[in-house]
Amino acid sequence: MANPADVDALDFDPDDDDLMDEDAAFDVDASSHIPKLKSAITGGSFNDAPKKTKGRGFRQETDAERNIRMSARFDSLGSDGGPGPERSIEGWIILVIGVHEEAQEDDLQNAFGEFGEIKNLHLNLDRRTGFVKGYALIEYENYEEAEKAITSMDGGELLTQAVNVDWAFSKGQEVRGIDSDLMCP
Repeated sequence: MANPADVDALDFDPDDDDLMDEDAAFDVDASSHIPKLKSAITGGSFNDAPKKTKGRGFRQETDAERNIRMSARFDSLGSDGGPGPERSIEGWIILVIGVHEEAQEDDLQNAFGEFGEIKNLHLNLDRRTGFVKGYALIEYENYEEAEKAITSMDGGELLTQAVNVDWAFSKGQEVRGIDSDLMCP
Protein backbone atom coordinates (compact mmCIF):
# COMPACT_ATOMS: atom_id res chain seq x y z
CA MET A 1 0.00 0.00 0.00
CA ALA A 2 1.18 3.51 -0.70
CA ASN A 3 2.55 5.69 2.03
CA PRO A 4 -0.12 8.16 3.28
CA ALA A 5 2.38 11.02 2.95
CA ASP A 6 2.75 10.35 -0.83
CA VAL A 7 -0.98 10.66 -1.51
CA ASP A 8 -2.39 14.11 -2.23
CA ALA A 9 -5.51 14.87 -0.33
CA LEU A 10 -8.38 16.47 -2.16
CA ASP A 11 -10.76 18.86 -0.55
CA PHE A 12 -14.23 18.21 -1.84
CA ASP A 13 -16.96 20.62 -1.02
CA PRO A 14 -20.40 19.40 -2.15
CA ASP A 15 -21.71 22.99 -2.23
CA ASP A 16 -19.27 23.91 -5.00
CA ASP A 17 -20.34 21.05 -7.25
CA ASP A 18 -23.11 22.20 -9.60
CA LEU A 19 -23.69 18.68 -10.90
CA MET A 20 -24.98 17.67 -7.52
CA ASP A 21 -27.45 20.55 -7.43
CA GLU A 22 -30.90 19.12 -8.11
CA ASP A 23 -32.64 22.46 -7.89
CA ALA A 24 -30.58 24.04 -10.67
CA ALA A 25 -32.62 25.09 -13.66
CA PHE A 26 -31.81 23.47 -16.97
CA ASP A 27 -30.71 26.16 -19.43
CA VAL A 28 -31.10 25.30 -23.05
CA ASP A 29 -29.02 27.42 -25.34
CA ALA A 30 -30.31 27.58 -28.87
CA SER A 31 -26.81 27.25 -30.26
CA SER A 32 -25.98 24.12 -28.27
CA HIS A 33 -26.64 20.81 -29.98
CA ILE A 34 -28.44 18.15 -28.00
CA PRO A 35 -28.50 14.69 -29.54
CA LYS A 36 -32.01 13.48 -30.37
CA LEU A 37 -33.32 10.01 -29.76
CA LYS A 38 -34.03 7.95 -32.83
CA SER A 39 -37.28 6.13 -33.33
CA ALA A 40 -37.00 2.38 -33.62
CA ILE A 41 -39.85 2.30 -36.14
CA THR A 42 -38.92 5.02 -38.61
CA GLY A 43 -35.17 5.05 -38.06
CA GLY A 44 -35.12 8.84 -37.71
CA SER A 45 -35.57 11.26 -34.90
CA PHE A 46 -38.99 12.13 -33.57
CA ASN A 47 -38.94 15.63 -35.04
CA ASP A 48 -37.83 14.59 -38.54
CA ALA A 49 -40.21 13.89 -41.37
CA PRO A 50 -41.20 10.22 -41.72
CA LYS A 51 -38.47 8.17 -43.32
CA LYS A 52 -39.28 6.39 -46.55
CA THR A 53 -39.15 2.64 -46.18
CA LYS A 54 -38.36 0.12 -48.87
CA GLY A 55 -40.27 -3.01 -49.69
CA ARG A 56 -43.82 -4.04 -50.46
CA GLY A 57 -46.77 -2.19 -49.02
CA PHE A 58 -45.03 1.10 -48.28
CA ARG A 59 -45.33 2.73 -51.67
CA GLN A 60 -48.31 4.99 -52.24
CA GLU A 61 -49.57 4.40 -55.77
CA THR A 62 -52.70 5.43 -57.57
CA ASP A 63 -55.18 3.02 -59.09
CA ALA A 64 -53.99 3.95 -62.58
CA GLU A 65 -50.37 3.12 -61.71
CA ARG A 66 -51.43 -0.20 -60.19
CA ASN A 67 -53.52 -1.09 -63.26
CA ILE A 68 -50.56 -0.38 -65.55
CA ARG A 69 -48.26 -2.50 -63.39
CA MET A 70 -50.73 -5.39 -63.16
CA SER A 71 -51.54 -5.39 -66.91
CA ALA A 72 -48.01 -6.58 -67.75
CA ARG A 73 -47.49 -10.05 -69.21
CA PHE A 74 -46.54 -12.59 -66.56
CA ASP A 75 -44.66 -15.83 -67.07
CA SER A 76 -46.79 -18.95 -66.91
CA LEU A 77 -46.62 -22.59 -67.82
CA GLY A 78 -48.39 -23.57 -70.98
CA SER A 79 -51.65 -25.43 -70.64
CA ASP A 80 -52.65 -28.11 -73.10
CA GLY A 81 -56.31 -28.20 -72.28
CA GLY A 82 -58.94 -27.40 -69.72
CA PRO A 83 -59.25 -28.51 -66.15
CA GLY A 84 -57.84 -31.86 -65.18
CA PRO A 85 -54.86 -33.58 -63.58
CA GLU A 86 -51.44 -31.94 -63.68
CA ARG A 87 -48.23 -33.92 -64.02
CA SER A 88 -45.50 -33.21 -61.50
CA ILE A 89 -41.88 -32.97 -62.59
CA GLU A 90 -41.20 -36.68 -62.26
CA GLY A 91 -44.58 -38.39 -62.54
CA TRP A 92 -48.27 -38.46 -61.71
CA ILE A 93 -49.04 -38.00 -58.01
CA ILE A 94 -52.24 -39.10 -56.32
CA LEU A 95 -53.44 -38.10 -52.86
CA VAL A 96 -54.92 -40.74 -50.56
CA ILE A 97 -57.03 -39.27 -47.74
CA GLY A 98 -58.41 -41.17 -44.76
CA VAL A 99 -55.44 -43.47 -44.24
CA HIS A 100 -55.63 -45.41 -40.96
CA GLU A 101 -53.31 -44.03 -38.27
CA GLU A 102 -51.54 -47.36 -37.83
CA ALA A 103 -50.98 -47.99 -41.56
CA GLN A 104 -47.49 -48.84 -42.76
CA GLU A 105 -45.82 -48.11 -46.11
CA ASP A 106 -46.06 -51.83 -46.95
CA ASP A 107 -49.86 -51.70 -46.59
CA LEU A 108 -50.09 -48.89 -49.13
CA GLN A 109 -47.50 -50.52 -51.37
CA ASN A 110 -49.55 -53.74 -51.44
CA ALA A 111 -52.89 -51.99 -52.01
CA PHE A 112 -51.74 -49.52 -54.70
CA GLY A 113 -48.92 -51.57 -56.22
CA GLU A 114 -51.34 -53.75 -58.17
CA PHE A 115 -52.23 -50.79 -60.44
CA GLY A 116 -48.66 -50.17 -61.58
CA GLU A 117 -45.13 -49.52 -60.41
CA ILE A 118 -45.05 -47.02 -57.55
CA LYS A 119 -42.21 -44.61 -58.16
CA ASN A 120 -42.43 -42.81 -54.81
CA LEU A 121 -44.59 -43.09 -51.68
CA HIS A 122 -44.84 -40.57 -48.83
CA LEU A 123 -46.63 -41.51 -45.65
CA ASN A 124 -46.26 -38.56 -43.27
CA LEU A 125 -46.17 -39.17 -39.53
CA ASP A 126 -47.21 -36.93 -36.67
CA ARG A 127 -44.04 -36.03 -34.74
CA ARG A 128 -45.79 -35.93 -31.39
CA THR A 129 -47.68 -39.23 -31.57
CA GLY A 130 -45.71 -41.16 -34.19
CA PHE A 131 -48.91 -42.19 -35.96
CA VAL A 132 -49.82 -41.51 -39.61
CA LYS A 133 -51.34 -38.06 -40.17
CA GLY A 134 -54.14 -39.53 -42.27
CA TYR A 135 -52.96 -38.96 -45.83
CA ALA A 136 -50.41 -40.35 -48.26
CA LEU A 137 -48.88 -39.22 -51.56
CA ILE A 138 -48.23 -41.90 -54.16
CA GLU A 139 -46.38 -41.23 -57.41
CA TYR A 140 -46.77 -43.28 -60.58
CA GLU A 141 -44.70 -43.03 -63.74
CA ASN A 142 -47.66 -43.34 -66.13
CA TYR A 143 -50.95 -41.45 -66.24
CA GLU A 144 -52.92 -44.62 -66.93
CA GLU A 145 -51.61 -46.37 -63.81
CA ALA A 146 -52.47 -43.41 -61.59
CA GLU A 147 -55.92 -43.04 -63.12
CA LYS A 148 -56.63 -46.76 -62.62
CA ALA A 149 -55.59 -46.47 -58.95
CA ILE A 150 -57.90 -43.49 -58.46
CA THR A 151 -60.94 -45.11 -60.07
CA SER A 152 -60.41 -48.42 -58.27
CA MET A 153 -59.53 -47.19 -54.78
CA ASP A 154 -61.62 -44.02 -54.42
CA GLY A 155 -64.23 -44.82 -51.78
CA GLY A 156 -62.58 -48.19 -51.17
CA GLU A 157 -61.36 -49.66 -47.93
CA LEU A 158 -57.81 -49.84 -46.58
CA LEU A 159 -57.24 -51.44 -43.15
CA THR A 160 -60.98 -51.33 -42.34
CA GLN A 161 -61.15 -47.59 -43.07
CA ALA A 162 -62.67 -45.87 -46.11
CA VAL A 163 -60.18 -43.86 -48.19
CA ASN A 164 -60.69 -41.14 -50.77
CA VAL A 165 -58.25 -40.97 -53.67
CA ASP A 166 -57.80 -38.11 -56.13
CA TRP A 167 -55.14 -36.24 -58.10
CA ALA A 168 -52.69 -34.29 -55.94
CA PHE A 169 -52.24 -31.55 -58.57
CA SER A 170 -54.79 -30.24 -61.03
CA LYS A 171 -55.04 -27.42 -63.58
CA GLY A 172 -58.42 -26.28 -62.39
CA GLN A 173 -61.57 -27.57 -60.90
CA GLU A 174 -62.61 -30.81 -62.50
CA VAL A 175 -65.99 -31.98 -61.27
CA ARG A 176 -66.51 -35.71 -61.56
CA GLY A 177 -69.96 -37.26 -61.60
CA ILE A 178 -71.95 -34.01 -61.98
CA ASP A 179 -73.94 -33.14 -65.09
CA SER A 180 -72.37 -30.09 -66.75
CA ASP A 181 -75.84 -28.59 -67.39
CA LEU A 182 -76.39 -28.27 -63.63
CA MET A 183 -73.20 -26.33 -63.04
CA CYS A 184 -73.34 -22.55 -62.64
CA PRO A 185 -71.27 -20.47 -65.08
